[in-house]
Amino acid sequence: MAGRELTSLRSPRVKAARRLAKRAFRRRENRFLAEGPQAVREALEIPGGLAELFTTAEAEARHPDLVLAAERAGAPVLRVSGEIMAELAQTVTPQGLLAVCGFVDVPLDEALKAGPRLVTVLAHVRDPGNAGTVLRTADAAGSETVVFTDASVDPYNGKCVRASAGSLFHLPVVVGPRFGALAAELKGAGLTVLAADGAGDRTLDEAIDQGLLARPTAWVFGNEAWGLPEEILAHADEVVRVPIYGRAESLNLATAAAVCLYASARAQRGAGAAGEAVPPR
Repeated sequence: MAGRELTSLRSPRVKAARRLAKRAFRRRENRFLAEGPQAVREALEIPGGLAELFTTAEAEARHPDLVLAAERAGAPVLRVSGEIMAELAQTVTPQGLLAVCGFVDVPLDEALKAGPRLVTVLAHVRDPGNAGTVLRTADAAGSETVVFTDASVDPYNGKCVRASAGSLFHLPVVVGPRFGALAAELKGAGLTVLAADGAGDRTLDEAIDQGLLARPTAWVFGNEAWGLPEEILAHADEVVRVPIYGRAESLNLATAAAVCLYASARAQRGAGAAGEAVPPR
């Protein structure tokens, strides 16, 4: 178990962890912070995924299994005071466990090598909470890869990591490609690129009825406020809108992503179970 409690913000280990709240330091160190027992548990599932664990005495008593697993994985376990944890954590009420984790993203070619049938692309998504929620939704719907383009938020932002609820550790995440080159790679891998946008000529219902969603698909989701820019729409095979049956102006990003991804997941599973031929592109 953890040894002597660290109580000074000037501790080199504490200072190094605090710096990871900033993107520039995360990129330089290839490390990020993940808070809470769920994140720690998921990080421990990846060999070498957890580099260091900070814990309060209370959290250590509540989660001795996680502390022991971190030690067995060779990660230093550092006990800190509640005041230090409050400085390290990025939540109002810290849960007392904070992991320093190594980056988990993979190159695009590695992600596509496995032949994914459902890919989620975040293009110009700037809100970290929304991005993390979409990542979690993509994981739940069976998306095999999530791509954050160069114009999107950092997936290692603390709020994004928390909103993903551990899904950041579950599936291949690709970070930083420009969309034009990305679209070409996706199409080259046999994926139909569908842009989800309110200006789409085809509704999601029509896409389902016409068999479009049974194909291997990469869904592209855009900015929360202004959607997808024209240069991205131009690279898509189809622009699809989620129909609004009531009086709401629109759906928020995470809800629209859930509707689209689950529609694809159902169509793909239905086609596979029925042995149906997927319509040609």
